[in-house]
Amino acid sequence: MSLCCCFQLAEVLYFTGFLCSFFACLCCNTAFCLVSLQPLFSNFVIFLTPFVSLYIVIPFLSPLDLDLKKMLLSHPRFFNQLYAGMDPYSMVASFIIEALKPSLYTYEVAPVFTLVEEAVLKKMMELIGWKDGGDGIFNAGGSMSNMYAVNLARYRCCPDIKENGLSAAPHLVMFTSQECHYSISKAAALLGIGTKNVYAIPSDERGKMIPSALEEQILSAKSEGAVPFMVNATAGTTVLGAFDPIDEIADICEKHNLWLHVDACWGGAALVSSKHKHLLKGIHRADSVAWNPHKMLMACLQCSAFMVRDKTSLLQRCHSARASYLFQQDKFYDVSYDTGDKSVQCSRKPDAFKIWLMWKALGSRELEQRVDRALAMARYLAQEIKQREGFRLLMEPEYANICFWYIPPSLRNLPDGPELWGKLHKVAPVIKERMMKKGSMMVGYQPHGEKANFFRMIIISPQVSRQDMDFVLDEIHNLGKDL
Repeated sequence: MSLCCCFQLAEVLYFTGFLCSFFACLCCNTAFCLVSLQPLFSNFVIFLTPFVSLYIVIPFLSPLDLDLKKMLLSHPRFFNQLYAGMDPYSMVASFIIEALKPSLYTYEVAPVFTLVEEAVLKKMMELIGWKDGGDGIFNAGGSMSNMYAVNLARYRCCPDIKENGLSAAPHLVMFTSQECHYSISKAAALLGIGTKNVYAIPSDERGKMIPSALEEQILSAKSEGAVPFMVNATAGTTVLGAFDPIDEIADICEKHNLWLHVDACWGGAALVSSKHKHLLKGIHRADSVAWNPHKMLMACLQCSAFMVRDKTSLLQRCHSARASYLFQQDKFYDVSYDTGDKSVQCSRKPDAFKIWLMWKALGSRELEQRVDRALAMARYLAQEIKQREGFRLLMEPEYANICFWYIPPSLRNLPDGPELWGKLHKVAPVIKERMMKKGSMMVGYQPHGEKANFFRMIIISPQVSRQDMDFVLDEIHNLGKDL
């Protein structure tokens, strides 16, 4: 090893000491501390002026306490998003990926990672219930997976679009729940379908798509001369954690010959649990499924799978460009392992390795217990909310989303009506600001339809205890009792 390489290695080892300070903070009491923008710009040399060595980098990185020490998204009291915690095995996998810098387009440059992706997709498809397998790919997030679904559904309906563009297409329309993820509309905009051609189907009081309303809208669209081509069902909505009735929706899709995509980015983890997989009853009938292991299963970001039941190379036919400098057909190995032509991307990280190593280390039983424990903790919190004065549950949780209001003492004698809800709408934002400035925890809030702002707790991390649940309710009361 050259002297230069030795020096660089010493720099890296020195730098790891800085990173270790981050992990030491995961056990501290302060979970978050939001730094305002002006001090950050003043103290952090954010411009791309080159450093001489990593030894010089360290002092300049101290303001990154914002991310490394004070925005601890792996802290047990981070309940703000649909991801939390940090699985150490997945983190090791991420380090390995970055060190090796592989890219999944041809087998020859990433042979092991290609086989790993195939193995993980096969296991996930087994859990979905596709006994005969299918096809799939890991990609850059759930939004991308949903875009893949829209593109494949459109290609199956109108394959000429790939070569001739939108001029070859009839008036295409698609259907989704009004509770769906916003990426469905973004996919329609990006692919030229148009957001006005995405019909938002009404949901019931629990946030589930109403099948009868879906069929009514399909028939109406057909009567107007439109060509329906796809239905998106959601398994685990972002706010309420609702699961659309997939079996009933599948019946309608089969009747009208429509592609059924299930966005299970959030709720797909229930498939690893024998106790909770019923939430996705009928998912085996879907034409495609999106599932993000980086959410409930806690794999490192990004780790997002898109799977399709088709086994006729539809994924490749839809996206292939047949670049001759990459995908030569006279290679000495089986070129079916060259996966690059299935993907919209060219360079693509082997994100499946993050869930593969974790799955190998923990086993299916441990992952199942992780899901079961999170949902049990959600039930405990819901029960506590119902028993505490000043707290009101929006609805019984179906998954790990717990939605509730905190009503300060000053508002508790007001009758239900515009005055109460108007004042209550202002409560959650103030409490959120106070908890962030104090650094005690992070819980999200939002309005929903005509409902005033409420808290949305997301429980994922196995480090979360009943004591943490009690702390959350106590802290919200302490932060908001004077409002």
